[in-house]
Amino acid sequence: MLYERGLRMDEKIKVITPRYQQIAADVAAKIVEKHYKVGERIYTRSSLASQYGVSAETARRAISILADLRIVETVRGSGVTILSQEAAAQFVKQFRDIKSMAALKTEILQQLDKQMEDGKSLKNNISELMDRVERFKTINPFVPFEAIIQASSHCIGKTLSQVNFWHNTTATVIGIRHLDTLLMSPGPYAFLHEGDTIYFVGDDNCQIRVKEFIEITDLK
Repeated sequence: MLYERGLRMDEKIKVITPRYQQIAADVAAKIVEKHYKVGERIYTRSSLASQYGVSAETARRAISILADLRIVETVRGSGVTILSQEAAAQFVKQFRDIKSMAALKTEILQQLDKQMEDGKSLKNNISELMDRVERFKTINPFVPFEAIIQASSHCIGKTLSQVNFWHNTTATVIGIRHLDTLLMSPGPYAFLHEGDTIYFVGDDNCQIRVKEFIEITDLK
């Protein structure tokens, strides 16, 4: 089991955002832009799935994110009701900041790979990235740890929510690497697979709790 501080990234890693998070952010943006008003009743799960061309499960996950953040309220058989424009605005800002940092990192890696003769643009991008990292540390001063899901782990085939990951470890997962894909800010509905690398933050003792938790072979 390998644990170390810091998140390694190389040029072969594709950084993606889950489709259900994209849909949740799009709905939240429409709330912020007042296409939907507080108190208004909007989608059912099936209509949301149809509108975005996704499965009912993907639509359910998108609605679950919005409900967890108290942006909307879901009532069985009655669809989804808008609760808070402020909460929607906060979620949209956070979502865009994460995408912005991922896009900036990709741009830097591309510039390094090409070994551009003019380093001015690269220097500016690195400076901007460092500024954003420092601002992020001000909000969340933890340095990421990492852990690998072994074949014997009880977590395989389950979501972070299903194994109560945070409840059992007090660690917050900020990324999951599966094969050649890095899933940023995965959320509670992300599945865990054999060989996945989990990147997480928390206090210094949380890495021990995570190690012990994911090495359990059968959680009774």
